[in-house]
Amino acid sequence: MNIDINDIRSFITVAELKSITAAAHKLNYLQSNMTAKIKKIENHYKKQLFIRKPKGVDLTETGMHLYTQYKKMMFTWEETENKIYQQENYLRFGTNTSLGGMCFYSPFQQLYAAYPDLSVTMKTGTTSYIEDEILKGHLDIGYVLGYPTQKNIQYIQKAEDELVIIGKNLMNHHNLKDSLCHQNILLASEECCYASTLDHIYTEYQIPKGELTHIYDHEALVQFTQLGMGISMIARSLISKFNIQYYRETPAEYRKIGLYLIARSEHVFTSIEKQFIGLSDSLGKDLIV
Repeated sequence: MNIDINDIRSFITVAELKSITAAAHKLNYLQSNMTAKIKKIENHYKKQLFIRKPKGVDLTETGMHLYTQYKKMMFTWEETENKIYQQENYLRFGTNTSLGGMCFYSPFQQLYAAYPDLSVTMKTGTTSYIEDEILKGHLDIGYVLGYPTQKNIQYIQKAEDELVIIGKNLMNHHNLKDSLCHQNILLASEECCYASTLDHIYTEYQIPKGELTHIYDHEALVQFTQLGMGISMIARSLISKFNIQYYRETPAEYRKIGLYLIARSEHVFTSIEKQFIGLSDSLGKDLIV
């Protein structure tokens, strides 16, 4: 039996989600059909492409090579579909200020190479701001850190991260409550998930706060915490990006946070958006902790 584009898409989805069950759910297949597609590809190449585990699957070395080639093929397929159907080449996209636009430089670079006339609208801000812009129709898709909260938005989890509390003055105390007591809090916005989570911790543990200082340059905010000007909160995956030296664990009940691809509930992803999402999947892998 010949391999078709749906088989290739199935292989890519299983490889990225590391789960046949999750891939079947995402693509609306029965799990038995998804398993059959993977078997078909393995039989075609006469190679084992996945290592089966009690929970999920991992690519073999051959599987990793095939995944790289199939990703290129899928990009070309989507590009062809877009050009033949003459869809408008535009992308309206938003992301968190803390993640930053440079995370998406490579996907944009590849899209511009394929579509020189590509029109891009890009906005950065808090999760609530990006959600609001999507609900208003000013943006179509976004990548945000946070939690599913809006009923009219579809949230597609791409990775899981953890929150940490950052600040040089945290190191002066052994327990969390003492280290947070009367600390000045630096924040970009009181509506961001970092600030709201930190506020919940102060409320639950009945810890008195110091002064609130708004700093809208996120990199400056982070670096000021490292000087001892106050504390803040950030995703663990961003520690290396900002070269953060002073931080400590967040209480377990507040620690987990997700990276989500978001869009309006009724939104149908365009070919350009699908290509951009496919090219951005490595971002999710980098954030997994």
